[in-house]
Amino acid sequence: MGYMENHQPIGAIEAQRAITVPIKAKYCLYARKSSEQDERQALSIDSQVKEMLQIAERDELDIVDIRRESHSAKDSSQRPVFNEIINDIRSGRYTGILTWAPDRLSRNAGDLGSLVDLMDQKLLLEIRTYGQRFTNSPNEKFLLMILCSQAKLENDNKSVNVKRGLRMRCEMGLWPAPAPTGYLNEKRVDRKGYVMIDPDRAPIIKQIFEKVAYEKWSGRKIYNWLKFDLNFKSTLGNKNLTLSNVYLILQNSFYYGVYEYPKKSGNWYTGRHEPIITKELFDAAQKQVKNNITRTENKEFAFTKLMTCGLCGSGISAEEKFKKLKNGDIHRHVYYGCTKFKDKNCKAGYIDEETLIKQFETLMDKIDLDEIGIREKITTEIERFKKFKRIISGTTEQITIKEIDVKNYAKFILRDGETKEKRELLGCLKNKIILVKKMIIPKDGTFSKSNVI
Repeated sequence: MGYMENHQPIGAIEAQRAITVPIKAKYCLYARKSSEQDERQALSIDSQVKEMLQIAERDELDIVDIRRESHSAKDSSQRPVFNEIINDIRSGRYTGILTWAPDRLSRNAGDLGSLVDLMDQKLLLEIRTYGQRFTNSPNEKFLLMILCSQAKLENDNKSVNVKRGLRMRCEMGLWPAPAPTGYLNEKRVDRKGYVMIDPDRAPIIKQIFEKVAYEKWSGRKIYNWLKFDLNFKSTLGNKNLTLSNVYLILQNSFYYGVYEYPKKSGNWYTGRHEPIITKELFDAAQKQVKNNITRTENKEFAFTKLMTCGLCGSGISAEEKFKKLKNGDIHRHVYYGCTKFKDKNCKAGYIDEETLIKQFETLMDKIDLDEIGIREKITTEIERFKKFKRIISGTTEQITIKEIDVKNYAKFILRDGETKEKRELLGCLKNKIILVKKMIIPKDGTFSKSNVI
């Protein structure tokens, strides 16, 4: 071995030169709190940040960012803030994570795998928690995976236990969810799962079934009655019921004493709660609801599915009503209005069919028609007429297609044509039609809201 003038071995000097200074990690402080029941014992986000900042100050850690998130870690890649941290580590912004405990980072295999992969790639140098430190060491990575896997096991077991508890509660006849409208949940801890009659809403729920079963009311009529006549509010949220809520109530067997849980599981239970209605009343209401649906589905109106609402973009539906006149005749009225599918609070209003036809007649003079399609239909009609005259009189009248006013023919179809003819006619329009507050306009045309009725 060679020596230098200071008598140090040459090999020792080379070894010293080979020693590299450890890279100081740049940390992201990550604090997470789930609002779910299984994490109620975890520290709040502010408490986590406070504790981890004290550790950072004590150990002189370089904290680049503090990230907070209120989200469950049960499912993989579902946390926006955590996903941003992973991307920032890949870009080199951070090389370490400081967090309260391993389960703050992951309770699922997917996110845990992302962290371990970053360690294997030497992009994530260290994970620090309140009492532990994990680096790119086989033993420390193995321990990290065990701790996070244990958190996942706890979640899985809790899910199984919760489902078993709900099933046992149902078998006891107790309701495992918020009470339906017309009932109230018992607030006593020892009465969990019990529901009691809501003295304010239960009588109205019963009237809903009676009006549908005996007075043949439709779901929409019930909806209008509840909203405009009674200003009826639900238990949850204290809001007016929607039309879909009305139908859900009419389909809910809970009101006569039995229920299925979960929905469409085939598991039926007899509840301990007091029924609001009888099974006979429920069945009668169900029969009437089905009759209304069948009657509506089989009825075809001339202008449905051909227009859209100009305010919210929903489709246009139709409803017919019959009025008995003094002379005994029955007069039929058809009204068109927004289905409110896209906006339940749409203010489009309704327009009667007679007014709608008059507006279409006026519109025929202002919009383009697919005249080829219309002319083909007119030609067919003329040929039939000529054949009829030839058979009857033995003569034919020379009529050319140019003498036919296409738009007047369209107006005739609108007034006196069959439903199928009207739909075929409007199918030939080049412009889509929208209905805005009782006024129809071409979709591509100009229109000012100030001019709308």
